[in-house]
Amino acid sequence: MSIDELAGQYHQAWTDHNPDAIASLHTEGSTFHMHGVSDPAVGRAAVRELIATLLRLVPNLHFEAKRVYVGSDHIVFEYDMSGTSDGSEFACDGADVIAVSDGLVDRKDTYLDLTTLVRQVGELPKLVSAV
Repeated sequence: MSIDELAGQYHQAWTDHNPDAIASLHTEGSTFHMHGVSDPAVGRAAVRELIATLLRLVPNLHFEAKRVYVGSDHIVFEYDMSGTSDGSEFACDGADVIAVSDGLVDRKDTYLDLTTLVRQVGELPKLVSAV
């Protein structure tokens, strides 16, 4: 699969809220790190579990794409993220830096505007580390 196809399928899997489809686009040893939100998930099964947990916490999670940058071995998504967490609506900026290896996501680093997020929803759920 080309890197452009991977970018499209990966975005679609997140849009569809499908943890299995998302995880299937990660390498077996992939790392997913939501900086300031959780410890890194390492390995496809751990990545899938973190994604499933996030989608349970925010079942209406939505991403509005702003920009996508694609290189020979990486993808960078900039987006507005919104949803409802424990009854509180939120919207914040986000960016994903994705390293690609052999046509799959090998590492995903997510950076969110945590100041805005915490201001809107309050303290983050227990499963994530303190900000």
